[in-house]
Amino acid sequence: MNLDFSNRRVAVTGAAQGIGRGIVQSLAAEGARVWALDLDEAGLRMAAEAGAVATRALDLSDRAAVSRVFAEMAETLDGIDILVNCAGGVRGQVARPIEEVSEQDWLVLFEANVHGAFWCSQAAAPHMKRQKFGRIVNISSGAGLRPSLTGIQAYTASKHALVGLTKQLSFELGPFGITVNSVAPGFVLSNPATQRQWESYGPEGQARLLESIHTHRLGYPQDIANAVMFLASDAAAWISGQIISVDGGRS
Repeated sequence: MNLDFSNRRVAVTGAAQGIGRGIVQSLAAEGARVWALDLDEAGLRMAAEAGAVATRALDLSDRAAVSRVFAEMAETLDGIDILVNCAGGVRGQVARPIEEVSEQDWLVLFEANVHGAFWCSQAAAPHMKRQKFGRIVNISSGAGLRPSLTGIQAYTASKHALVGLTKQLSFELGPFGITVNSVAPGFVLSNPATQRQWESYGPEGQARLLESIHTHRLGYPQDIANAVMFLASDAAAWISGQIISVDGGRS
């Protein structure tokens, strides 16, 4: 199977580190012209080294700023073919009883995991509609399918919301030649937050987690990038509205 992305015009959010940077590198290596988007300017320099043709520091919760960047991208590249919504996370939060969760703690994780993906999809969709082709791939989580190992209520709820958004956008955009799917990663050691989470389990907790994974190993960013590349390719033209678990069999 030839997954050729020559001259495909791609936007990747959360591109500065971990899974996002791995997706940038994989798509760029196959000929894609990738715009890497993230708040982390230092990390974006590494995304450029990984093959991005352009980088933009962008707060995805700012709808107007998202719209401007995607308009700039579409004008510069004469369109947008693929959007990978990879930005998200726990924003430094840890598990706490429901009584201790503040309004801001709840809202900020929806901004991180849902709002940005919606604003980016909203900005990219008109360009994809005009050309009758598009691929949107949302990076959700195993936490979007079941309770989260993090124990963070807002993280789990927001990732479930992203799964719902994936299915709804697939229904809406499918008639225009646009597929919308999601990759739900298992535990991937990909950034400082996941490293801290892993260390918090201690030796016994780590052993229990590995035992629960059929392949008895944690994931790598490349495992997720490989699934994204397939869903973004021409080979996946009749796959839409699907949530693909890439978790070593844990699900």
